[in-house]
Amino acid sequence: MLKQRGDDLDDDFVPDDLVALSDAAASDPGDDVHDLLSADEGAEDDGRDDKTKFDREKKRKRREKEKQRKAKKRKLAESSDIVEPDSITAQSPVALQAYLASMQAKTFSTMSALELDDIQIPGSSIADTTKWTGPRTLEQLVDFITKVLPTLRTRLSQKSKSSGAPTLIFVTGAALRVADVTRVLKDKRLRGEKGGEVAKLFAKHFKLEEHVTYLKRTKVGAAVGTPGRIGKLLCETDALSFSALTHIMLDVTFQDAKKRSLLDIPETRDEVFKTVLGGSHVREALQQGKVKVVLF
Repeated sequence: MLKQRGDDLDDDFVPDDLVALSDAAASDPGDDVHDLLSADEGAEDDGRDDKTKFDREKKRKRREKEKQRKAKKRKLAESSDIVEPDSITAQSPVALQAYLASMQAKTFSTMSALELDDIQIPGSSIADTTKWTGPRTLEQLVDFITKVLPTLRTRLSQKSKSSGAPTLIFVTGAALRVADVTRVLKDKRLRGEKGGEVAKLFAKHFKLEEHVTYLKRTKVGAAVGTPGRIGKLLCETDALSFSALTHIMLDVTFQDAKKRSLLDIPETRDEVFKTVLGGSHVREALQQGKVKVVLF
Protein backbone atom coordinates (compact mmCIF):
# COMPACT_ATOMS: atom_id res chain seq x y z
CA MET A 1 0.00 0.00 0.00
CA LEU A 2 1.39 3.27 -1.16
CA LYS A 3 1.74 6.00 1.42
CA GLN A 4 0.16 9.30 0.37
CA ARG A 5 2.54 12.29 0.39
CA GLY A 6 1.43 15.50 1.97
CA ASP A 7 1.60 17.57 -1.24
CA ASP A 8 -0.25 15.15 -3.44
CA LEU A 9 -3.86 16.03 -4.19
CA ASP A 10 -6.74 13.73 -4.74
CA ASP A 11 -7.91 13.55 -8.33
CA ASP A 12 -11.28 14.97 -7.34
CA PHE A 13 -9.86 17.77 -5.23
CA VAL A 14 -11.27 21.18 -6.04
CA PRO A 15 -9.12 24.16 -4.92
CA ASP A 16 -10.62 26.75 -2.69
CA ASP A 17 -12.07 29.66 -4.70
CA LEU A 18 -10.00 32.26 -2.89
CA VAL A 19 -6.83 30.31 -3.40
CA ALA A 20 -7.70 29.75 -7.04
CA LEU A 21 -8.27 33.41 -7.60
CA SER A 22 -5.03 34.29 -5.84
CA ASP A 23 -3.14 31.87 -7.99
CA ALA A 24 -4.78 33.22 -11.12
CA ALA A 25 -3.90 36.75 -10.11
CA ALA A 26 -0.34 35.78 -9.48
CA SER A 27 -0.03 34.07 -12.84
CA ASP A 28 -1.82 36.81 -14.91
CA PRO A 29 0.91 38.74 -16.75
CA GLY A 30 -1.47 41.65 -17.40
CA ASP A 31 -1.49 42.54 -13.73
CA ASP A 32 2.32 42.73 -13.45
CA VAL A 33 3.28 46.04 -11.73
CA HIS A 34 6.00 46.74 -14.29
CA ASP A 35 3.55 46.19 -17.12
CA LEU A 36 0.98 48.48 -15.53
CA LEU A 37 3.52 51.24 -15.02
CA SER A 38 4.79 50.83 -18.56
CA ALA A 39 1.26 51.12 -19.91
CA ASP A 40 0.71 54.34 -17.96
CA GLU A 41 4.00 55.79 -19.20
CA GLY A 42 3.08 54.90 -22.78
CA ALA A 43 -0.19 56.75 -22.43
CA GLU A 44 1.68 59.74 -21.06
CA ASP A 45 4.17 59.60 -23.97
CA ASP A 46 1.31 59.50 -26.44
CA GLY A 47 -0.17 62.54 -24.73
CA ARG A 48 3.12 64.40 -24.88
CA ASP A 49 3.55 63.54 -28.57
CA ASP A 50 0.07 64.83 -29.32
CA LYS A 51 0.79 68.05 -27.40
CA THR A 52 4.10 68.54 -29.23
CA LYS A 53 2.41 68.07 -32.60
CA PHE A 54 -0.34 70.49 -31.59
CA ASP A 55 2.22 73.10 -30.47
CA ARG A 56 4.18 72.73 -33.69
CA GLU A 57 1.05 73.13 -35.79
CA LYS A 58 0.00 76.15 -33.74
CA LYS A 59 3.40 77.79 -34.23
CA ARG A 60 3.31 77.04 -37.97
CA LYS A 61 -0.10 78.67 -38.34
CA ARG A 62 1.06 81.66 -36.31
CA ARG A 63 4.13 82.10 -38.54
CA GLU A 64 1.98 81.81 -41.64
CA LYS A 65 -0.43 84.47 -40.37
CA GLU A 66 2.48 86.77 -39.51
CA LYS A 67 3.95 86.26 -42.98
CA GLN A 68 0.61 87.11 -44.60
CA ARG A 69 0.24 90.17 -42.37
CA LYS A 70 3.68 91.48 -43.33
CA ALA A 71 3.02 90.86 -47.03
CA LYS A 72 -0.25 92.76 -46.81
CA LYS A 73 1.43 95.63 -44.96
CA ARG A 74 4.21 95.78 -47.57
CA LYS A 75 1.68 95.80 -50.40
CA LEU A 76 -0.27 98.63 -48.78
CA ALA A 77 2.93 100.61 -48.30
CA GLU A 78 3.89 100.15 -51.93
CA SER A 79 0.46 101.17 -53.16
CA SER A 80 0.50 104.28 -50.98
CA ASP A 81 3.92 105.27 -52.32
CA ILE A 82 2.77 105.06 -55.93
CA VAL A 83 0.39 107.88 -56.75
CA GLU A 84 -1.55 107.93 -59.99
CA PRO A 85 0.59 110.09 -62.32
CA ASP A 86 -2.35 111.90 -63.96
CA SER A 87 -3.39 113.25 -60.57
CA ILE A 88 0.12 114.58 -60.02
CA THR A 89 0.83 116.29 -63.32
CA ALA A 90 -2.46 118.23 -63.32
CA GLN A 91 -1.58 120.06 -60.10
CA SER A 92 -0.38 123.62 -59.62
CA PRO A 93 3.33 124.54 -59.53
CA VAL A 94 3.15 124.90 -55.73
CA ALA A 95 1.80 121.35 -55.35
CA LEU A 96 4.29 120.04 -57.90
CA GLN A 97 7.11 121.69 -55.98
CA ALA A 98 6.04 119.80 -52.84
CA TYR A 99 5.79 116.56 -54.81
CA LEU A 100 9.26 116.95 -56.35
CA ALA A 101 10.67 117.87 -52.94
CA SER A 102 9.25 114.65 -51.46
CA MET A 103 10.85 112.63 -54.25
CA GLN A 104 14.11 114.50 -53.79
CA ALA A 105 14.07 113.64 -50.08
CA LYS A 106 13.94 109.94 -50.95
CA THR A 107 17.06 110.28 -53.07
CA PHE A 108 18.95 112.35 -50.50
CA SER A 109 17.66 110.51 -47.44
CA THR A 110 20.65 111.42 -45.26
CA MET A 111 20.31 115.17 -45.79
CA SER A 112 18.84 117.44 -43.16
CA ALA A 113 15.74 119.54 -43.80
CA LEU A 114 17.90 122.64 -44.25
CA GLU A 115 20.14 120.90 -46.78
CA LEU A 116 17.11 119.70 -48.72
CA ASP A 117 15.72 123.24 -48.80
CA ASP A 118 18.93 124.43 -50.44
CA ILE A 119 18.57 122.05 -53.39
CA GLN A 120 14.79 122.23 -53.75
CA ILE A 121 13.49 123.19 -57.18
CA PRO A 122 11.79 126.61 -56.93
CA GLY A 123 8.09 126.72 -57.67
CA SER A 124 8.77 129.53 -60.13
CA SER A 125 10.90 127.12 -62.19
CA ILE A 126 8.08 124.59 -62.55
CA ALA A 127 5.83 125.09 -65.57
CA ASP A 128 2.14 125.70 -64.92
CA THR A 129 0.28 123.16 -67.09
CA THR A 130 -3.06 123.22 -65.26
CA LYS A 131 -4.94 124.54 -68.27
CA TRP A 132 -4.31 121.24 -70.05
CA THR A 133 -7.25 118.99 -69.17
CA GLY A 134 -6.71 116.20 -71.67
CA PRO A 135 -4.74 112.98 -71.20
CA ARG A 136 -0.95 113.21 -71.15
CA THR A 137 -0.17 110.58 -73.74
CA LEU A 138 2.24 110.63 -76.67
CA GLU A 139 -0.71 111.04 -79.01
CA GLN A 140 -1.38 114.36 -77.26
CA LEU A 141 2.22 115.55 -76.81
CA VAL A 142 2.31 117.83 -79.86
CA ASP A 143 -0.95 119.53 -78.85
CA PHE A 144 0.21 119.70 -75.23
CA ILE A 145 3.37 121.60 -76.18
CA THR A 146 1.52 123.83 -78.64
CA LYS A 147 -1.19 124.84 -76.16
CA VAL A 148 0.61 124.86 -72.82
CA LEU A 149 4.21 125.68 -73.80
CA PRO A 150 4.01 128.08 -76.77
CA THR A 151 7.51 129.46 -76.16
CA LEU A 152 8.96 125.96 -76.39
CA ARG A 153 6.93 125.30 -79.53
CA THR A 154 8.46 128.41 -81.15
CA ARG A 155 12.02 127.49 -80.14
CA LEU A 156 11.67 123.93 -81.45
CA SER A 157 10.77 125.30 -84.88
CA GLN A 158 13.83 127.56 -85.02
CA LYS A 159 17.23 126.65 -86.38
CA SER A 160 19.68 125.58 -83.70
CA LYS A 161 22.75 127.79 -83.42
CA SER A 162 25.18 125.43 -81.70
CA SER A 163 25.92 121.71 -81.88
CA GLY A 164 24.65 119.58 -79.02
CA ALA A 165 22.67 122.44 -77.48
CA PRO A 166 18.96 121.50 -77.29
CA THR A 167 16.22 123.80 -76.05
CA LEU A 168 14.34 120.76 -74.67
CA ILE A 169 15.59 117.74 -72.74
CA PHE A 170 12.92 115.06 -72.43
CA VAL A 171 13.69 112.50 -69.70
CA THR A 172 11.99 109.11 -69.72
CA GLY A 173 12.71 105.80 -68.02
CA ALA A 174 12.97 103.23 -70.81
CA ALA A 175 14.85 102.92 -74.10
CA LEU A 176 11.75 101.92 -76.07
CA ARG A 177 9.93 104.93 -74.71
CA VAL A 178 12.83 107.14 -75.84
CA ALA A 179 12.36 105.90 -79.40
CA ASP A 180 8.60 106.56 -79.26
CA VAL A 181 9.02 110.09 -77.90
CA THR A 182 11.70 110.87 -80.49
CA ARG A 183 9.31 110.03 -83.31
CA VAL A 184 6.66 112.37 -81.88
CA LEU A 185 9.07 115.29 -81.41
CA LYS A 186 10.11 115.00 -85.06
CA ASP A 187 6.58 116.01 -86.06
CA LYS A 188 6.57 118.90 -88.54
CA ARG A 189 4.00 120.71 -86.40
CA LEU A 190 6.77 121.22 -83.86
CA ARG A 191 9.94 121.37 -85.92
CA GLY A 192 8.59 123.09 -89.01
CA GLU A 193 11.19 123.27 -91.79
CA LYS A 194 14.09 124.73 -89.84
CA GLY A 195 13.99 122.98 -86.49
CA GLY A 196 17.02 121.07 -85.26
CA GLU A 197 17.47 117.33 -85.02
CA VAL A 198 16.01 115.25 -82.21
CA ALA A 199 18.75 113.34 -80.38
CA LYS A 200 17.98 109.84 -79.11
CA LEU A 201 20.09 109.15 -76.03
CA PHE A 202 20.11 105.85 -74.14
CA ALA A 203 22.79 103.35 -73.18
CA LYS A 204 21.33 100.29 -74.91
CA HIS A 205 23.17 99.70 -78.24
CA PHE A 206 25.08 103.01 -77.94
CA LYS A 207 28.37 103.73 -76.22
CA LEU A 208 28.82 107.05 -74.46
CA GLU A 209 31.58 108.00 -76.89
CA GLU A 210 29.23 107.52 -79.83
CA HIS A 211 26.76 109.99 -78.37
CA VAL A 212 29.56 112.45 -77.63
CA THR A 213 30.69 112.33 -81.26
CA TYR A 214 27.12 112.66 -82.55
CA LEU A 215 26.27 115.66 -80.37
CA LYS A 216 29.47 117.53 -81.17
CA ARG A 217 28.70 117.48 -84.88
CA THR A 218 24.88 117.77 -84.81
CA LYS A 219 22.65 120.76 -84.18
CA VAL A 220 19.80 119.43 -82.08
CA GLY A 221 16.60 121.13 -81.01
CA ALA A 222 15.55 118.43 -78.57
CA ALA A 223 17.27 115.58 -76.76
CA VAL A 224 15.29 112.57 -75.57
CA GLY A 225 16.90 110.02 -73.29
CA THR A 226 17.08 107.98 -70.14
CA PRO A 227 18.27 109.79 -67.00
CA GLY A 228 21.38 107.64 -66.76
CA ARG A 229 22.69 108.54 -70.20
CA ILE A 230 21.58 112.19 -70.14
CA GLY A 231 23.12 112.60 -66.69
CA LYS A 232 26.46 111.22 -67.85
CA LEU A 233 26.49 113.48 -70.90
CA LEU A 234 25.68 116.54 -68.76
CA CYS A 235 28.05 115.81 -65.88
CA GLU A 236 30.93 113.88 -67.43
CA THR A 237 31.26 115.42 -70.90
CA ASP A 238 30.85 118.76 -72.62
CA ALA A 239 28.97 117.25 -75.55
CA LEU A 240 25.45 117.98 -74.27
CA SER A 241 25.35 121.73 -73.75
CA PHE A 242 22.87 123.59 -71.56
CA SER A 243 23.55 126.94 -73.27
CA ALA A 244 20.23 126.93 -75.17
CA LEU A 245 18.26 124.87 -72.64
CA THR A 246 14.86 126.26 -71.62
CA HIS A 247 12.79 123.20 -70.65
CA ILE A 248 13.37 119.83 -69.00
CA MET A 249 10.36 117.55 -69.37
CA LEU A 250 9.96 114.63 -66.96
CA ASP A 251 7.90 111.76 -68.33
CA VAL A 252 6.10 110.89 -65.07
CA THR A 253 2.81 109.82 -66.67
CA PHE A 254 4.35 106.79 -68.36
CA GLN A 255 4.40 103.64 -66.21
CA ASP A 256 6.23 100.36 -66.59
CA ALA A 257 4.71 96.87 -66.28
CA LYS A 258 4.75 97.21 -62.48
CA LYS A 259 2.83 100.51 -62.64
CA ARG A 260 5.88 102.55 -61.63
CA SER A 261 6.71 105.94 -63.08
CA LEU A 262 10.06 107.60 -63.71
CA LEU A 263 10.17 108.91 -60.13
CA ASP A 264 8.74 105.78 -58.49
CA ILE A 265 11.72 103.63 -59.49
CA PRO A 266 14.61 104.31 -57.07
CA GLU A 267 17.34 103.96 -59.70
CA THR A 268 15.84 106.36 -62.24
CA ARG A 269 14.66 108.74 -59.52
CA ASP A 270 18.21 108.98 -58.15
CA GLU A 271 19.64 109.61 -61.61
CA VAL A 272 17.11 112.37 -62.25
CA PHE A 273 17.87 114.26 -59.05
CA LYS A 274 21.59 113.55 -58.79
CA THR A 275 22.75 114.00 -62.38
CA VAL A 276 20.04 115.54 -64.60
CA LEU A 277 18.57 118.13 -62.22
CA GLY A 278 21.41 117.89 -59.71
CA GLY A 279 24.29 118.88 -61.97
CA SER A 280 25.78 122.20 -60.93
CA HIS A 281 25.01 124.05 -64.19
CA VAL A 282 21.41 122.85 -64.45
CA ARG A 283 20.75 123.43 -60.75
CA GLU A 284 22.06 126.98 -61.09
CA ALA A 285 19.87 127.58 -64.15
CA LEU A 286 16.83 126.30 -62.23
CA GLN A 287 17.58 128.54 -59.26
CA GLN A 288 17.88 131.52 -61.60
CA GLY A 289 14.65 130.68 -63.41
CA LYS A 290 16.36 130.17 -66.77
CA VAL A 291 15.04 126.61 -67.16
CA LYS A 292 11.52 125.29 -66.54
CA VAL A 293 10.74 121.77 -65.32
CA VAL A 294 7.66 120.29 -67.01
CA LEU A 295 5.84 117.23 -65.67
CA PHE A 296 4.23 115.36 -68.53
